Amino acid sequence: MSLLSVPPLPSRNYSHCISVSTASAQKRPFFISSSWHNMHKGKGEQEAKDMGRRLVLTFLVGLGFSPALPSYGKTKKQSPYDEKRLLEQNKRVQRENNVPDEFPNFVREGFTVKVVTSDNYVTRDSGLVLWDIAVGEGDSPKVGQQVIFHYIGYNESGRRIDSTYLQGSPAKVRVGTNALIPGFEEGIRDMKPGGRRRMIIPPELGPPVGPSTFFSSKQFEVFDVELLSIQDCTRRTIGFYSDVVCN
Repeated sequence: MSLLSVPPLPSRNYSHCISVSTASAQKRPFFISSSWHNMHKGKGEQEAKDMGRRLVLTFLVGLGFSPALPSYGKTKKQSPYDEKRLLEQNKRVQRENNVPDEFPNFVREGFTVKVVTSDNYVTRDSGLVLWDIAVGEGDSPKVGQQVIFHYIGYNESGRRIDSTYLQGSPAKVRVGTNALIPGFEEGIRDMKPGGRRRMIIPPELGPPVGPSTFFSSKQFEVFDVELLSIQDCTRRTIGFYSDVVCN
């Protein structure tokens, strides 16, 4: 059954027949009647109007147009947010990536993300989520001091994106010089030498996103950090040359 059904009309009531060629080179006839204008009033006028609408639809279909008609069919409702399914999917992908124990899970639905962690983690007011695997000993670094640390970076799927262990040497950064992303610097500022901490950095505390950066989308990042030592730094000036020495 076609979408638009037009009842057949008696051949003796039509004055002419016209065929219109569509883009596919097929000819579809449409009919224009000259007799329905002469129908009597009352019931005949209503029948004439109905027939006129059908003829207009036949004309449009013949030209290849699809007029908008009211639809009374049931619309399919959008699937509800299936948190359990998304959580299991994230866990499965993380297992394939061999994530470490107590790794957080991420339930993502578009731009909405829910972080699922154990009770070992603490969430700060800034949104940074931390777990102190080992506290360490001594004083925390101060602004201007240099921190020497190892780290492993992961994305939401648990895939390893960076590691100083694989590079063979630790990272060295002076605190307070904007050399680290905000969430990472906040997390390392109160660590102690020998400490190991896992940081879950939200997008608002992460790296900038855009075509001129390495990151193309806003995601949570996870870092396992081991603070090895803290060094004092002094500025050294020799003639016109000046630098900072840390030891």
